[in-house]
Amino acid sequence: MARFNPLSGRRPLEPRGTDRIAQEERGRPTAAADFDRLIHERIRLGIVSALAANELLSFHDLKELLATTDGNLSVHARKLEEAKYIVCEKYFEGRLPKTVYRLSPAGRHALERYLDQMEALIHSMRGR
Repeated sequence: MARFNPLSGRRPLEPRGTDRIAQEERGRPTAAADFDRLIHERIRLGIVSALAANELLSFHDLKELLATTDGNLSVHARKLEEAKYIVCEKYFEGRLPKTVYRLSPAGRHALERYLDQMEALIHSMRGR
């Protein structure tokens, strides 16, 4: 039987026949949950999780929390912003530019759905 790699996001090839049907009849999942590929990536999941635990965080705070580079954080934050999962606010404090991020309602919903899917996967794997 093919092994499932939850990080690949791909369904393993399964043999056709009664094994799969029997698993479906017992209510066990036979393939990976449809993870939100946008937040499944480590840095983006870190951003969304950190913002779920904090009302807002600055670019600098996120960079320190996630131990990443400016460029890496910027690219991942932009993807989340384009998906409307986070909100970016830019302003000046004196002459210094500041960037802060907040989790949007859509981002909170996406994170909750992702966590539910991960919990279901963990539960199904421990139930074997």
